[in-house]
Amino acid sequence: MSQKDTCEIYCYDEAKVKRIQGEMHKEDIGSVAGIFKALADENRAKITYSLCQDDELCVCDVANIIGSTVATASHHLRTLHKQGIVKYRKEGKLAFYSLDDDHIRQLMMIALTHKKEVKLNV
Repeated sequence: MSQKDTCEIYCYDEAKVKRIQGEMHKEDIGSVAGIFKALADENRAKITYSLCQDDELCVCDVANIIGSTVATASHHLRTLHKQGIVKYRKEGKLAFYSLDDDHIRQLMMIALTHKKEVKLNV
């Protein structure tokens, strides 16, 4: 870290810090971090992106899209399900996954748009 990207003296706005800490305690920041942590894995990000492109995919579709075994795809889908990112339904012997709601699609699309903007500004 260079000296240019940190404060050169230690001082803080106590009122601002307390206000933000109070607001933070009202929110479930840990769960939000869990969502981003789940999406931080490249395969899980690919799965989420794939489900943004199609409303529903079976586990076998997902495995082929990400180039993995069905067992690996299932593992990633379970992780995404535990974080509330995807939901599933059974149809006979098949399990179909979809995004839990449109907020997840929005998060993925916003992140992709942001990344494109960052590349343009570099």
